[in-house]
Amino acid sequence: MAEQIKHPFPPLYDENSKILILGSFPSVKSREQSFFYGHPQNRFWRVVSTVFGCETPETIEEKKCFLHSNHIALWDVIASCKIEGSADSSITNVVPNDLRPIIDGSRVERIFVNGRTAEKFYNKYTREVLGRDAVYLPSTSPANAAKSLDRLVAQWREIAEQ
Repeated sequence: MAEQIKHPFPPLYDENSKILILGSFPSVKSREQSFFYGHPQNRFWRVVSTVFGCETPETIEEKKCFLHSNHIALWDVIASCKIEGSADSSITNVVPNDLRPIIDGSRVERIFVNGRTAEKFYNKYTREVLGRDAVYLPSTSPANAAKSLDRLVAQWREIAEQ
């Protein structure tokens, strides 16, 4: 049975962040690690590091350094929800995150959503509040196995274009 869970860790951004990438809600593995995209089969870190021509960061500190050096902010659309395990399809009772502190405390120019669930909840709860559209990118989740790593990288290249 799904239980209401609060997002267990803060957003990652600084005053120099120009790109905001939003997921839906952290997976069980990410919640255990208290950091983004913690499932070993999630291709997020391989995709974004390839897009920026960098080695794939392994540790949380390496990931933070990678994000800051490439002016990327990470957060999730959902502050709390009912969810069974890591299944986005089970998400109900959504309470959205307030993204205004990130927008106000950074130089974010473009907002991207990682997958259809993030897109759906961004459009439902956040787009009108911020007055800004988000660009959809295909999910890096292992559940999106139909997309090859090469196809994901090709579609995610948009985050590096200025």
